[in-house]
Amino acid sequence: MWKYFKHDNSYREWGILGPVEILAGFLIALAIGATGVGAGSITAPILILFFGMSASSAVTTSLVFSTIVKLFATPIYLSRGQINFKVLAYIAAGGLPAVIIGSLLLNHLDKDGLTRPILIIVGITVLISAAGTFWRSMSAQGVAKKPVHPGWLPAVFAPIGFEVGFSSAGAGALGTLALMRFSTLQPSEIVGTDLAFGLLLSIFAGGIHASTTGVPWPILWKLLMGGIPAVLMGTQLTKIVEPRKMRLVLCVWLIYIGGQLTWRAIQTPAKTKAPVVAPAGQTIPAK
Repeated sequence: MWKYFKHDNSYREWGILGPVEILAGFLIALAIGATGVGAGSITAPILILFFGMSASSAVTTSLVFSTIVKLFATPIYLSRGQINFKVLAYIAAGGLPAVIIGSLLLNHLDKDGLTRPILIIVGITVLISAAGTFWRSMSAQGVAKKPVHPGWLPAVFAPIGFEVGFSSAGAGALGTLALMRFSTLQPSEIVGTDLAFGLLLSIFAGGIHASTTGVPWPILWKLLMGGIPAVLMGTQLTKIVEPRKMRLVLCVWLIYIGGQLTWRAIQTPAKTKAPVVAPAGQTIPAK
C-alpha cells in the first residue's frame, strides 16, 4: 500500500519499493563519479517521472543528494591533481552569485504554479546538454576549442549557475561543454574542475532550498544508501571503461528523459486562479 506523509508538499514514501530508490541512487551516483555528469540532469527528472515528487521538491532533493555524493567524489579527483583551482575560482565567481539568485527566485515564487515551468526548464536543459554531449562524444574532433581570457569565464558560467539554482540541472553536462570550448584544460582536469564547481553550486543552492522548504529525508536516505558507494566506484571505473562509451549510453538515456519531461510539461495544464466568492454569496469568476 502507498504511504503518504506531509511536509511542505505531499510526498510518496515507497515503503515496499525501497530497493528501487536505492538502485536509482546507485546508478545516478555511478554516472556522476565516472563522468561528472548526471547529478541534476538525472536525479530531478527521475524523482519527477518515476517517484511522483513535485517539481520543486525534486529540485531540493536533487541538490542535497548531489552535494553529499560529490563530497565523496571530489577529494579523489583532487588527490589526482585533476582540479585546476585558478579556473575554478573564475567560474565560481560567476556561478555562485547566479546560483544563489536562481535558488532565491524559485523559493519566492508560487510553488503550486511552478510545476509546468520547472518541467519545461529541466526538460529543455537536459535535452540540450545531452544532445551536446552526445555530439561531442560522436564527433572525432570533439568540441572546437575557442579559449577565452579567464576574465570572461564568470560571464560564461553565470547562466549555468542560475539554471542549477532554479532547476538543479546543467552543472555537469553544460559545465563540461563550456570548459571544453572556452578553456585550455586537459580532459582529466575538465572532469575534476567541473565536479568541484558542481559541488560548490550544490552546497549553496541545496542549503537555500533545504532551509526554506525542508528535505524529504525518507527518500533521500534511500538514494544515498546506493549513491555513496556507487560514486566511489564510479571514480575508479574510468580506469576500466572508456569514459566516451559511458557518456554515449548516458546521453541516449538523458535525451529520452528530457523528451519525457518536456512532453509532460506540454500536457500539464497551467494553473488557474480559484473563483472569488462575493460577500452576497455570488461566485465571481477569477480574471
